[in-house]
Amino acid sequence: MAVSEHPAVSFFDVQPGTKGGIASWIFSTDHKRIGIMYLWGIMAFFIVGMFLGFLIRMELIAPGRDIMDAQTYNVMFTLHGVIMIFLVVIPSIPAAFGNIFLPIQIGAEDVSFPKLNNFSWWLYMTGATLALVSLFTGNGPPDTGWTFYVPFSTNVTTTNVNLAVIAVFILGFSSILTGLNFVTTLHRLRAPGMSWNRIPLFCWSLYATGWIQILATPVLGITVLLIFAERMLGVGLFDPAKGGDPILYQHLFWLYSHPAVYIMILPAMGVISDVLPVFARRDIFGYKMIAFSSVMIAFAGSLVWAHHMFTSGMSDTAVLVFSFLTFVVAIPSAIKVFNWVSTLYKGSIYTDPPMWFALAFIFLFSIGGLTGLVLGAAGTDIHVHDTYFVVGHFHYVIFGGLGFGLFAAMHYWFPKIFGRMYNKRVAKAACVCIFTGFNVLYFPMLILGLQGMPRRYYDYLPQYSFGHLVSTIGSWILVAGLLLMFWNLVRGSLKGRACGGNPWGGASLEWQIPSPPPHHNFVTEPVVDRGPYDYRGVQRDECD
Repeated sequence: MAVSEHPAVSFFDVQPGTKGGIASWIFSTDHKRIGIMYLWGIMAFFIVGMFLGFLIRMELIAPGRDIMDAQTYNVMFTLHGVIMIFLVVIPSIPAAFGNIFLPIQIGAEDVSFPKLNNFSWWLYMTGATLALVSLFTGNGPPDTGWTFYVPFSTNVTTTNVNLAVIAVFILGFSSILTGLNFVTTLHRLRAPGMSWNRIPLFCWSLYATGWIQILATPVLGITVLLIFAERMLGVGLFDPAKGGDPILYQHLFWLYSHPAVYIMILPAMGVISDVLPVFARRDIFGYKMIAFSSVMIAFAGSLVWAHHMFTSGMSDTAVLVFSFLTFVVAIPSAIKVFNWVSTLYKGSIYTDPPMWFALAFIFLFSIGGLTGLVLGAAGTDIHVHDTYFVVGHFHYVIFGGLGFGLFAAMHYWFPKIFGRMYNKRVAKAACVCIFTGFNVLYFPMLILGLQGMPRRYYDYLPQYSFGHLVSTIGSWILVAGLLLMFWNLVRGSLKGRACGGNPWGGASLEWQIPSPPPHHNFVTEPVVDRGPYDYRGVQRDECD
């Protein structure tokens, strides 16, 4: 790839001829600054959501009341879900690392619509602010759970659900605009020679995710507006007493929320597809199949929503169809896992921290995927539906998948963003601690579910005490590892060793420019003459 030298003017620095200060950030149209602002916000909300989850586990350490009453538990449960899903998980990798690196990886100067990109960040912050305001206004924080299930969210609860659903509506628009920007950028702004067969797989994952954001997120917007309409106008869309149907809400909600699972996991898969070949020092195995499987996951994942509703009374034919489609969507995911493992075969493997998180991702996501097949088969789902088995499966997929993919991205692109290197030994120790705590926390939930422990319950029978005790101890280990990881990254950004442009020896375009990236990514438009995983002649830059 031909990339010319660039003056070392970091995007963190004040651009010549412009004023600095906070306004130069919050009104910036530089895709890198917008991505950094997303990252700061997402990490802040992640820490808040982590603290709420920790309090939930402390309450469940033993039967009976421990640190909070039932109403407070419902509020904590709702806040943990809303913050983690809508403010962290869905925007995390696309909004942060997608914004920073997608244009650079395809040789573009910016995204297609820079001002719209800045507007999407403002929508994200507006929605987040309204969600926080809903905690302190009205009749108290929402207590419905993150799904806002009717009729509880419409006719029963007196808490401030209205403001919360409006916040989710605004956050949905932010997601739509981000997806629209990415899809257009990939179609219109690729550098000369950057064919669809040379796009990094991270960009392919963002492309598939972008289509889901554009097509599925409007369904969520309509659904939460219908909750608002029923609460304010009494229209009776979901109230059986007025001719409504609460099952209709479930169909609408999961018509978005199951594709949203792939908004969450596909970008993490893209990160892993970029990290593994760099640290195995060989071309990715089955590039076209990994790219194709991303698109197939996006398509097939939009057709399986009703496997969340096998116990709702749907017809046997519908159960058969949705169960079959659930197993079909597992095929492209299995293709990815097979190709990742095959990439490692006979590779010259470097065991740097991003590789540790990537390997942990493969293991944990595989457990999440296999337990998902238990829920996708109607016969077994009947027994574990709405039990802790679902909670364990969900966290293995989302936290074990998206979470570890996010951590891999943070450690992989950290030296490119900041031009400094964190302490690798501390990063590896944090990875081991997080991995251990994660499994001690969530694996007992799978066992508790098989034993019949219902999810969302504030209290439980003594027969489930040991599983909850072990799970809570796991949360202590997990939180300790997360805090150690964040401390190491923050310290590295301030005092870490200075690094050159390519400390890992990557071959894609972002590793061919200085670290941190300049304001304008390239002096002249790059010419791409080989694939992103061709490491012939690529050398690692040592950190000072």
